[in-house]
Amino acid sequence: MNSPFPILRPSLVGLLAVLIALLGITSTASSQPGSKFNDPFGDPFGGDDEPAVGVRVVSDNLSAAPSGQVVIAVVLDHAETYHTNPHVPIVPPEMEGFIPIATDVDLVITGDSATAGPYQWPEPHAVRVSFTGSPVEYMVYEGEAVIYVPLLVSADAVPGETLSISVRTTFQACDDASCLPPETVTHTIDLPIVEHAAVVTNTDAIFSDFDPSVFAQQWGDRPTATVGQEAGNSSRFFGITIPGWNEPVGLVILALLAALGGFILNLTPCVLPVIPIKVMTISRHAGSAGRSLVLGLWMFIGVVGFWFALGLLAALARDQFADPSRLFGIWWITLGIGLLIAVMGVGIMGAFTINLPQKVYLVNPRADTAWGSFLFGVMTAVLGLPCFGFVAGALLVGAAAMPSGVILTIFGCLGLGMGLPYLILAAKPSWVEKIPRTGPASELVKQVMGLLLLAAGAYFVGSGVLALLKGDPETLASLPWWAKTVHWWAIALLASAAGIWLAWRTVLITPKPVRRAGFGLVGLVLASGGVLAGVDQTAKARSDLWIAYTESRLAAGLEGGRVVVLDFTADWCLNCKAIESAVLLKNPVKGELLSPDVLPLKADLTSTAAPGWDKLRELGRTGIPTLAIFGPDLSEPWIASAYTSDLVVKAIERARGAGGKSVSDAGG
Repeated sequence: MNSPFPILRPSLVGLLAVLIALLGITSTASSQPGSKFNDPFGDPFGGDDEPAVGVRVVSDNLSAAPSGQVVIAVVLDHAETYHTNPHVPIVPPEMEGFIPIATDVDLVITGDSATAGPYQWPEPHAVRVSFTGSPVEYMVYEGEAVIYVPLLVSADAVPGETLSISVRTTFQACDDASCLPPETVTHTIDLPIVEHAAVVTNTDAIFSDFDPSVFAQQWGDRPTATVGQEAGNSSRFFGITIPGWNEPVGLVILALLAALGGFILNLTPCVLPVIPIKVMTISRHAGSAGRSLVLGLWMFIGVVGFWFALGLLAALARDQFADPSRLFGIWWITLGIGLLIAVMGVGIMGAFTINLPQKVYLVNPRADTAWGSFLFGVMTAVLGLPCFGFVAGALLVGAAAMPSGVILTIFGCLGLGMGLPYLILAAKPSWVEKIPRTGPASELVKQVMGLLLLAAGAYFVGSGVLALLKGDPETLASLPWWAKTVHWWAIALLASAAGIWLAWRTVLITPKPVRRAGFGLVGLVLASGGVLAGVDQTAKARSDLWIAYTESRLAAGLEGGRVVVLDFTADWCLNCKAIESAVLLKNPVKGELLSPDVLPLKADLTSTAAPGWDKLRELGRTGIPTLAIFGPDLSEPWIASAYTSDLVVKAIERARGAGGKSVSDAGG
């Protein structure tokens, strides 16, 4: 009687043992004592049905005119028993040590089409709080608190264009005993520019307390971020300035760079491990060009459709999803994808064959069907998300102020660039005809690819576990250094096993010296690469030069006149680790980071609950890797998502200013 679960091949028994051991390691790590995860499948972004503080933004005019006046009202609606700290908090002596997060409002105005004047802040009220155990009066905003921001529209504003204003509100909600984490909420107001006679006024009573005499005053230098040729709607990629998206040339360049970024995603470690599966599927149909083309077309549609859907989501909810890679900060998503890849790795090697009812394949389809190819395209795009940060960081700068059409263009072109290689490969199946389809060589290809898929699965499983642990500050503080490297040694073990197995089996399969030498060299590179990766990650964990980011450490460093280098990274971000190893942890940048006048801070965004997300949004960025450099001689921080050693060193030198000394100067 034939069983649907055939006897495992002897050559795969050891592999299954490794997989079981790997799952044992991760389950042990996830059950560490002291973990506090009461709602593992709750809202991943911490949302509540009834927020403690609701924020709405209203304009007194529904349109604007050249040389006209506009007033923006930022309304804080506090729930009962909740309050927020004033713009200038006054901490009573009895609350010494309490560091309040001030309420603040920042604007991003498209171009030079308007200038903001002095803000009118609401009057704080005294409430009794018991933060230190003893009741004390403390001045706060409560109830309905309104912040008025007056704007003067430029005389050069052109009727027919749009005045786009992004309003970013930062606050911290507290009750009488404790405070919630700080929040940053962004709203966008688009006002069409019209002739004076056509201006439409908003009759909302919320503006009754506004003091219009502010327009007769001499406005000071209240800083407002303006989005123009040098910021916001323009960005820099490896030091090259990209024209703004409001210019036709800039939009075309953005689209081309997005397509290039999508193609590059196929070459990243996030996607590369699963490409062999599709190549092998196409090779099985290489004798039928039409069949291969149809499968490739469906996969192409899956890739493009996924990115376009994400673009639509990012356009509708840009504050949360401008960089969808942050989904990998949700531990169960990352862990689940890792286990799925691991199962695929074991399955491609033929370790098991499960005969399912035909209806099940509607949900779990074969890769050689149209529906299966479509879903495989979607999965390929999903796996590209952890490496998506370099594209988001460079091309989605100022996403809060971007028109929805621009966001959709970027995401759509990214999908085109990522999916096009599969369509070309399917149209030219002869390019993969040389891949063996049967016999020992075919089995070897499957086994090596399966081991590499297991290595990729180990990475995502380990990242998922770390995201779970790092969601709780107490657990994170108690983690030993080696806990952050366990999954890297599982990766090293599997990659080395793939290399050794490839070299050994090639010797047994073929007597040809050239093939033995060639595949032996490939096996040696795989084996040594795996070990070197494990050693490298272990060395970094044991002698970490980075200091965990907090806002107080950043402020203290700047007050002390030091250059602060802030690296935004995450365990699930492979690009972050690659650029850290290639640029930040090698001289000359490493020497600068170790200089006494430089403070290296790391904002670990592995978990969606990490405090560094707020700082990233405050800097107007959405994706990682992102590097920000602050310093005494910089009025605004230097920020980049893709950079070279030379760019970082020059930025540190500019931040240091004329009075500072580099590490080489100090040593001379």
